[in-house]
Amino acid sequence: MELNIPYGKQHITDEDIEAVVKALKSDYLTQGPKIEEFESKFADYIGCKYAVAVANGTAALHLCALALSIKEGQKVITTPITFAASANCIRYCGGEVVFSDINPQTYLLDIQKVRHLLESAPKGTYKGIIPVDFAGRAINLEEFRNLADEFGLWIIEDACHAPGGFFLDSNNIKQYCGNSKFADLAIFSFHPVKHIATGEGGMITTNNELLYKRLIKLRSHGIIRSSNEFINDINWASGISNSSMENQNFPGWYMEMQELGYNYRLTDFQSALGISQLKRADSGIEKRSQIAEKYNEAFSVCKFIKGQSGFLKGHAYHLYIIEVDKRLELYNFLKENKIFAQIHYIPTHLMPYYRQFGWKAGDMTNAEEYYTRCISLPMYPTLTESDQDFVINKIKEFYNG
Repeated sequence: MELNIPYGKQHITDEDIEAVVKALKSDYLTQGPKIEEFESKFADYIGCKYAVAVANGTAALHLCALALSIKEGQKVITTPITFAASANCIRYCGGEVVFSDINPQTYLLDIQKVRHLLESAPKGTYKGIIPVDFAGRAINLEEFRNLADEFGLWIIEDACHAPGGFFLDSNNIKQYCGNSKFADLAIFSFHPVKHIATGEGGMITTNNELLYKRLIKLRSHGIIRSSNEFINDINWASGISNSSMENQNFPGWYMEMQELGYNYRLTDFQSALGISQLKRADSGIEKRSQIAEKYNEAFSVCKFIKGQSGFLKGHAYHLYIIEVDKRLELYNFLKENKIFAQIHYIPTHLMPYYRQFGWKAGDMTNAEEYYTRCISLPMYPTLTESDQDFVINKIKEFYNG
């Protein structure tokens, strides 16, 4: 048994290490060919046209908000049960975050509550929705797309927890998280506890060519290097001051900063790690599903546990969450036994930063009730059966006395 059992953990193989070392020995540490290769392979895996590799999931969200031209005071709806970055990206652009409650059965943004928000305000009040595939469970984006179209909204899908996850659409066809068939943009994270790890890192996916081109520009300082998009005069760019001379082509060094962008690039050696990890993505999902099924079986007859009833097809199982009484006592008991569970998440609307905008306890009753009971158990592909048995037995021991 491991000395410590965390809630999540990266899996780095010799093949991963070899891929990174090869990239480190190449001519490029950054802005080289591995980035485009990673983007292309990730887009194929997800099933979308375009992918843009970035520094982390938060950068991905920020770039999406910028690409969609969020302005001061514009309102965007998201869930309170998510990592704060899902909301913060709107604040980075000066927009206003409006939280809407979760469905207590799925823990996902409740579409009926979102509809109520939209119908209770003049049309045009809201600009977009950021639904989250929380814990790896795919939200039904077809339903959200229909709602968004009705009210003229865009959608950013936060799919950080769910590469490989899917839902069945109205035609019973699998729709994979982030394939951007229904969302304008989707984002992923490659933090070490995620399905694919690059240390830090993220990806944006889309089927919209105009958004894709803007993201590429915004990712790298707002700079472009394509001569057919240059704005300045060719002679000025070439440094030619003599009006009798004329240059036919822009010089090789020339580039233009056309808007305020950021340095949100991913490196080549991180991309090499991502490419290697991507090869194991499906087997990682399969292993996570096996772990979830074992938890389900073990806890199905436990009256002290609520949630995670039955195996869910299409769930990517980034997290395995149960709801319990005496949550703090259980958390401390597991910690004493070297099991490091986690809580996902503290409702974002009750973070001190967001309370300043008037959010208070009682605004999101489902999310707040969920928070008092939720706990995330160890869930990662290298979790051994004996370690999982130890976790299960310790939880039963705690409640059975």
